[in-house]
Amino acid sequence: MSEILVVGGAGYIGSHMCKYLHGKGLKPVVLDNLSLGHKESVKWGPLYAGDLDDPKLLAEIFAKHDIQAVMHFAAFCYVGESMTEPLKYYQNNVAATLGLLASMLEHGINKMIFSSSCATYGEPETLPISEGLTQKPINPYGRTKLMMENILDDLDSANGLKSVCLRYFNAAGADPEGELGEDHDPETHLIPLVLYAALGRLKNLTVFGKDYPTEDGTCVRDYIHINDLAQAHYLALNHLLGGGESEKYNLGNGNGYSILDVINTASKVSGREIAYTFADRRPGDPAVLVGSSDKAISELNWKPIFNSLENILQTAWDWHSNNPDGYGSDRNR
Repeated sequence: MSEILVVGGAGYIGSHMCKYLHGKGLKPVVLDNLSLGHKESVKWGPLYAGDLDDPKLLAEIFAKHDIQAVMHFAAFCYVGESMTEPLKYYQNNVAATLGLLASMLEHGINKMIFSSSCATYGEPETLPISEGLTQKPINPYGRTKLMMENILDDLDSANGLKSVCLRYFNAAGADPEGELGEDHDPETHLIPLVLYAALGRLKNLTVFGKDYPTEDGTCVRDYIHINDLAQAHYLALNHLLGGGESEKYNLGNGNGYSILDVINTASKVSGREIAYTFADRRPGDPAVLVGSSDKAISELNWKPIFNSLENILQTAWDWHSNNPDGYGSDRNR
């Protein structure tokens, strides 16, 4: 059984990826420091608790397991926080990842699937966003992702390390079988916050900005279901394991939904009224981010299944309503 190192495999996206790999007959080996992830979500392979740039721990993992490739999900990913704590983002998303890459090269591991982001594009010049669009990130989070894409290009040229960079739009939803879901502390992602409000766990849902140049004045985003995201990673992995060259792909649905669209659809799915208030815009938030995934569909044969906001929200609602305390962490909202 081929073994894949999943860095950040106890987190939201990483844990769903581990289940998907297991379903395809692969063995996920998880490295996660559990600062944001949940050990309860690691069910399909061993868990090594530690940092991604710990050379001794990585040497132990590479010695015990026949790692064929690395999937890297361990990044700080909050745009607002990156604006106020940029050093935290550069230290983890760039400096620590360099430590991981150095260990990979030392041990002859030369394939990586890298979680990048649509945040590398900044305020897009045209919509939908294609991979050839100029990347001009407007926040430190986006800049860290673009830096890593450039570094991976250099390591390919100099060291033959092949990578696929997957530029996500907004990951959303939950495992349709109900084993996994989205559980952050603190939670800043829109969909779980909207559902917390539906469940009565959040007293005041705040919508940041009502004066964007959009139809209803709120930000517009492209949402992609977590299982469709995992499918794309698996296909990218097969691309590299089959001897493919380094590539970059957008991952989204190509449809834009405003914050108010999300709130109204969540109200329909949950059957509950969702109250909200407006606040000022958050620094670093583009008005519209909607992507074209034509390249991934064409070259990777990616076939997204959950292609409507209602379907995505239904899986999220099913998980949150059945797991109102998430993975059981104590919270004060």
